[in-house]
Amino acid sequence: MNKSNELIRIEGVTQRFGQTLAVDNVSLTIRENEFFALLGPSGCGKTTLLRMLAGFVTPDSGRLMLDGRDLVGVKPYRRPVNMMFQSYALFPHMTVYDNVAYGLRQERIAKAQVTQRTAEVLELVGLSGLARRKPDTLSGGQRQRVALARAVVKRPRVLLLDEPLTALDRKLRVEMRLELKRLQHEVGITFLFVTHDQEEALVMSDRAAIMNAGRILQFGTVEELYESPNSLFVANFMGESNVFPGRLEVNGAEVALAGNGRAWRVAPDAPRRAGLIHGDSAAIVVRPERLRVESAVSAPGGAEPGNTMEGVLADLVYLGSTLEYLVELGDQTRLTGRVQVGQQLDDLTPGTAVRASWELQHGVLVTDSPAPR
Repeated sequence: MNKSNELIRIEGVTQRFGQTLAVDNVSLTIRENEFFALLGPSGCGKTTLLRMLAGFVTPDSGRLMLDGRDLVGVKPYRRPVNMMFQSYALFPHMTVYDNVAYGLRQERIAKAQVTQRTAEVLELVGLSGLARRKPDTLSGGQRQRVALARAVVKRPRVLLLDEPLTALDRKLRVEMRLELKRLQHEVGITFLFVTHDQEEALVMSDRAAIMNAGRILQFGTVEELYESPNSLFVANFMGESNVFPGRLEVNGAEVALAGNGRAWRVAPDAPRRAGLIHGDSAAIVVRPERLRVESAVSAPGGAEPGNTMEGVLADLVYLGSTLEYLVELGDQTRLTGRVQVGQQLDDLTPGTAVRASWELQHGVLVTDSPAPR
């Protein structure tokens, strides 16, 4: 990473609550003007890490650096960060305008500047016409925009967002993902976003970190996390996968994963990239869109597949823009394939004998342990 645009550096941060290790020796860097997501299941430590940066929790050990300054011991109100909570925490007796202007007034900013900055940010989030309304007269999406405006009006260096889309219905969540991304670009503030929803992270983030049990398992661009997971946990958390478990067999340039009476071919450099050696327990991960499903009686098309098996199409699910194939093998294993409507190789119906395969480079070798080495 180019340190010239590094904004946040977290070094060896650990936090215990009684006997619970909430954050376990976490180190991470976040860039200036980046949309960064902390992603993981409930209780993995992501919100605790966010609250440390906000100043609500003091780590037991480690450093939290922002612009080269250690934040540990700095009072929350003296940090150049702001936090947006799940509940929005709006003042019900205040208008939209007064909710947004509140933080500026507390800082004794000149009235003219308060008026100007509040008007600018209300325009930015599309609420200029609702400035005199009270929060209880607004929709969920409008209340979220008020909370967002209040958070950015003070122009923090970092905006911390703790699952702010959770309370919205699905249609509104989808709309607000794009709204948040647009706003982040326009205001030029680093967004650190906590979520357990991998789809949100994929849509909005420049980079993301996957957490579990207080540890960061992997971080990088969302494409890297999806296409090149470093463990079975990361692969499963970042989306649906076909998983083939087994034991690694390395014989010179010949590499395979033996399991369930089969030996799946693996790219020769895959063990090195995964940090695995001969005899290790591992798994091959194949994303549904990488699984080729075609009639078993048709000639294989395209490049020679790396691994092939035959089964029966158990079901065909129409999802609007995509078709999902559910393939059942003879050993009762079920595979999922996915293709864009109009791009299917054959017209298949449930009960049809099919061939499922994947190209060698599309099978990702990962450790099957809870965390990578």
